[in-house]
Amino acid sequence: MQTQDSLRRDVRQLGDLLGQIITEQSGTATLDLVEQVRQLARGQRGGETAAGDELARLLGQLHPRQMQPLARAFGVFFDLANLAEDRQRVRVLRERERSLHPQPVSESIPAAILALREAGWHPAQVQAALDKLSIELVFTAHPSEAKRRAIRAKLRRMRTAVESLDDDQLLPRERREWEQRLRAELTSLWETEFLKTRRPTVLDEVARGLSITPRLVETVPRIYSALRNALAQYYPGVDFRLPVFLRFGSWIGGDRDGHPHVTAPVTAETLLKLRTAALDLQYEQCQRLFDALSLSARLCGSDERLQNEIDAACKQWPAVQQELKNLDPREQLRQWLAIIRWKLKNSYLQSWNDVLPPGAYAQGSQLLADLELLQSALLAQGGKVLLETQLLQWRDLVAVFGLQVSRLDVRQDSRRLVEVLHELLTTDQLCADYQNLSEEEKQALLMRTMPWAGPLNEERLSPLTRDTLQLFRLLRRVLEYLGPDTIGGFIVSLTQYPSDLLGVLWLWRWAQNETSSARDTVCYVVRPELRIIPLFEKIGDLQRAAQTLCAILDQPVYRAHLQKQNSRQIVMVGYSDSTKDGGYLSACWGLYQAQSALHDAAAARGVQITFFHGRGGSLGRGGGPAARGIISLPTAALDGTLRLTEQGEVLAERYDDPQIAFRHLEQVTWATLIGSSLPRAQVPPEWPRLVEELSALSYQAYRELVDYPGFIRYFSEGTPIEEIEQLPIASRPAHRRGERSLADLRAIPWVFSWTQNRLLIPAWYGLGLAITRRAADDPGVLETLSRMYREWPFWQATLDNAALALAKADLGIASRYQQLVTDEGLRAAIWERISAEYARTREVVDRMMQVAEPLAGTPWLHQSIAVRNPYIDPLNMLQIELLRRRRALPEIANEEREQLRDLLRLTVQGIAAGMRTTG
Repeated sequence: MQTQDSLRRDVRQLGDLLGQIITEQSGTATLDLVEQVRQLARGQRGGETAAGDELARLLGQLHPRQMQPLARAFGVFFDLANLAEDRQRVRVLRERERSLHPQPVSESIPAAILALREAGWHPAQVQAALDKLSIELVFTAHPSEAKRRAIRAKLRRMRTAVESLDDDQLLPRERREWEQRLRAELTSLWETEFLKTRRPTVLDEVARGLSITPRLVETVPRIYSALRNALAQYYPGVDFRLPVFLRFGSWIGGDRDGHPHVTAPVTAETLLKLRTAALDLQYEQCQRLFDALSLSARLCGSDERLQNEIDAACKQWPAVQQELKNLDPREQLRQWLAIIRWKLKNSYLQSWNDVLPPGAYAQGSQLLADLELLQSALLAQGGKVLLETQLLQWRDLVAVFGLQVSRLDVRQDSRRLVEVLHELLTTDQLCADYQNLSEEEKQALLMRTMPWAGPLNEERLSPLTRDTLQLFRLLRRVLEYLGPDTIGGFIVSLTQYPSDLLGVLWLWRWAQNETSSARDTVCYVVRPELRIIPLFEKIGDLQRAAQTLCAILDQPVYRAHLQKQNSRQIVMVGYSDSTKDGGYLSACWGLYQAQSALHDAAAARGVQITFFHGRGGSLGRGGGPAARGIISLPTAALDGTLRLTEQGEVLAERYDDPQIAFRHLEQVTWATLIGSSLPRAQVPPEWPRLVEELSALSYQAYRELVDYPGFIRYFSEGTPIEEIEQLPIASRPAHRRGERSLADLRAIPWVFSWTQNRLLIPAWYGLGLAITRRAADDPGVLETLSRMYREWPFWQATLDNAALALAKADLGIASRYQQLVTDEGLRAAIWERISAEYARTREVVDRMMQVAEPLAGTPWLHQSIAVRNPYIDPLNMLQIELLRRRRALPEIANEEREQLRDLLRLTVQGIAAGMRTTG
C-alpha cells in the first residue's frame, strides 16, 4: 500500500508541477483548456456519452495554435507518468529484495544458482552450464518512440531528481535544491521542440545507440559481480571459471535491408565509431585504476614477471620510456598501467586505410591479457580487496566490450543479393540468367565458380553491386585485421532457399580471394570466418525452415565453412513479419514449431544452433517481458546460447535507468540459465496437436480479414499510417522496396498504426475465432486450454500477451477512427468483423485464464491502464480531428498541411508514450 501511495504521490506532484509550468510559460487559458479536456475525457470514461461528444465538438472548434500546447501537455504528462512508474518499479524491487534477504528475489541471478544447488547440481555441472551460457543483446535502429536525444537527456536528469527526492535523509536545503532542479528541467522540457526537423541520418542513429553505453558500463560489472557472489554464496570454496556470458551487438549502421542510406562507407564509419567509443571507455577505466593503484613495491613487494614485461616493453618500444620517466619507479602497477594507457592511445583508427603502429592493440583479447598480468601481480602483492573492488570491474568491461562496444551485424534482403549475383555472374558470362535458374542450378553454379576471381570493371556495375563488393572487402579487412569480435554476422532477410546463404558465402570467398597487402593480414591459426545467418520470417518460410537448413548443411562447401566456427550455426527467427503475414497465434506457433524442427535437423548433422530472436517492443512483434518470452521457448531452442534484438522504445525503457537495466539483464540471464539447465514438465502430445489446429484456424480467420477486398484502403484511412510513414523518426523508409502493399510494408509501421488507433489487431486477432470454431466441435476444449495455460509456459506467455493487448485496446476510441473510412459499406463490413472478433477473443481469453476481465490477476497493470486511458483518449480524438482536417485540404494548401502534419506528429508521440510497448 505504501508503495502505491508513493506512486500516486509522484504522479500527483509531477502533474501539479506541469500545471504550474504550463501556466507560467503558456498562460492560464492554456491550462484551463487542458483541464476542460481532461474533465470531459474522464466523464467519457465514466460512461457519460455526452461528455465524449462534447469533447469531440470542443476539439473540432480549436485553432491549431490551441491544439499545439494541448497535445504537448498530454504528451509531457505521459513522460512524467512513465518516469514515476519506472521509479515505482525500482522501489518495489528494492523493497522486495530487502524483505526477502537473505533469500534471493525471484528471477534473479542468485535465484538461478540456488535453484541449481537445490536440484542437486555438483560444481562441475554448474561450471558446464556456465561454459555454455552465451547471451547477446542486439540493439536495432527502430526508434518507434521517436524522442530526440535532447528530450531523453532531460528526462534522465529528471529521473535522477525524483530518485534523489526519495531520500528521507535530505536536509531541507538539499530537498529544495533538488526540487528546483526538477522544476528547471521540466521548464526546459516544456520550452524545447519535441519534433525533429529532419529524418536522422544513419550515423545519427549510431550516436543514439552509443548514448546508452554509460548505463551499460555502470550495469554490466554489477551483473558479473552478482554471478560471482551467488556462486560464492551457494558453492563456498569452489573456484569457478566465469566465462564472458553477456555481450552486446548492433544492427545500427549495418542493416541495409530496404535501407538505401546504409552503404559500405556508412558501415565503415560505424565500425570506426564503435571502436572509438570502446577505446574511450577503456582509456577512462585505465585512468581510474591508475589513480587507485598507487601501491609501493617497497611496502608490498614487486612482481618479477610484471617487471620483466615492463622492461621488455621499454626495450621494444622506446616511446614507453618517455611515458614512464616521471613515474615513481617503486609504483610498479602504475608503470604497467601507464604502458597500457600508451597502447590504448595508439590504438585509435581514423580510417580503414590506417595501419596500427607498433604496440597498439588490435583486439580486446590483447588488452585482456595485459590486465590478467596486472591481476596476477596485484594478488601477489596482497591486493585481493583491490582486485575485487577495482580491477575486476574493468576486466569485466574489457571482456564484454573489448575494443568495439558492440559486434556489428550486417543485414540484407535475399532478393537484393540475388540481383547482385545475377549481375556479377552474367557480366562474367558464367551464366545467361542467374535469377531464373532453378534452385538446384543456382547451387551448382555457385559451388562450381567459388572462389570467383573474375575480371571486374566496377565502373560498369550498378551502384548496388559496387557497394556490395565494397562491403565484403570491408568485412574481410575488419575481421582479419581486428578479429572475430568485430562482426556479429551477415543476416539474410527473407531467407527462402539454400542458395540465399550459399550466395553470401560465394561473395565472402571472393573477398578472401582478392589479393591483399601484408598490412591487411593478421596471423591466425584459423582465419576468422564470416558468420552467415538465415532469417526466417514469413509463415511459409518458417514451415520450410528446417528443410532449407538441412539442404545448406548438406552442402560440403558450406559445412566446411561452418566447421571453422565450431560447427555452430546462428539462425534468426522473425516475430514481426510472421505476425503481419499470418496473424498472432499462427505466428506464435509457427515460431515455436520452426525452432524445434530446426534444432532437430541441425542435431542430426552434428551442428549446434544459437537462435536469434527478432523481437520488437510491441505485443504484436514478440514483445512482453523478456524473461517470460525466453522461458516459453521450446526446450530444444535453449542450449544456453541466445541472441535477442532490443528494438524501439524498449531501448529507453530498459536502459535509461541503471537499476531497471540491471533487473532486465539479470532476468534475461536467469531465464536463459534456468531454461537451458533444469528439466521442464513434459507436454502432453495432444496439446501441440490442439495448438496446431487452432493455429490453422487462426491463420484462416486472419487472412479472411486482411485479404478482404478493400482492406488496405480501410487500413490506410482508419489509421494514421500515412502520417507515420512520413515521420522523421528513422532513417529507414517504411517499405522495403518502395512498394505500397501489405506484403512489403514493414512490420513496425503496421503494428505502430494499430497501436495508435487503439485496436492492436496484430496482438490478438484470430485467436477468438479459432477457439470458438474448435470449441463448436469439442465443448471441452476450453477446459483443456485452461489447463494448458496453467502448466505450459508457451501457452501461458501467448495468452498473457494477448490479454495485455486486449486490455490496452479500446473499441470506443477505435470506432471513432473507423469513421474516417470514406466508403460506408467497406467501413461497416470490416468493423463488424473486428468488433465481433474482439468480443469473442476477450471472452475466450478470460475463460481460459479463469478471470473476470483481462489483467484481473495483475491489479497494478490493470490500474495503470485505467489511469492512463482518460489522458490518452484526448490525444486520440485530437489525432482524429487533425486527420480529418488534413485529408480534407487541397494538395496546394502546403503551409496549412505542414502545420497539421506537425500537430499530428505530436499526437503520435504522445499516444506512443501513453500506450508504451509500441515498437
